[in-house]
Amino acid sequence: MLNGSGKVRTAVLVSGGGTNLQAILNARGEIIRHAEISLVVSNRSKAYALERAKAAGIPATAISAKALGGREAFEQELQRILEIHKIELIVLAGFLAILSPDFTRRWDHRILNIHPALIPSFCGKDYYGLHVHEAALARGVKVTGATVHFVNEIPDGGEILLQKAVEVLPNDTPETLQRRVMEQAEWILLPQAVETVAAGMLADPS
Repeated sequence: MLNGSGKVRTAVLVSGGGTNLQAILNARGEIIRHAEISLVVSNRSKAYALERAKAAGIPATAISAKALGGREAFEQELQRILEIHKIELIVLAGFLAILSPDFTRRWDHRILNIHPALIPSFCGKDYYGLHVHEAALARGVKVTGATVHFVNEIPDGGEILLQKAVEVLPNDTPETLQRRVMEQAEWILLPQAVETVAAGMLADPS
């Protein structure tokens, strides 16, 4: 149920530095017009992304599965916080935790994720962060990229929304390739996807 404010209240889940979060924040008002970034949640208390959120005046909090006693308790607390903030859409922006099938079903077609490869290549369990780019270079691909998809019970298995290709250069390291994929694909695609989904939710609130 949408809140009637004219914008979709959106939470961004993060685990690290928050560069994708920053891309979303920078896109507000220009690209992102139908979503309001209302909350940032991290599963790591020292994630720099929390500082980015606070600097932007957005409520931010950290919750720990370990401190709470496991994933089930973590997701219960996450759901409680999302309800308090009346969240309608979730964006995983470098969130390095797998959400349970029960949680993803509850948020069916309302969780987005950005993956730093062209799904179905280099995706699924254990493919995250630099591991993705290491695998791409080891395989010798000439083109990689990023994908925004809906999240379901299969890691990186949900419906694909957007993809963008990025060239792999002869002297690339995992670090240089990671940076190029972020700059040329992730930071472009994720704000576009947030806007597309939010606008669609407002057009069809059912």
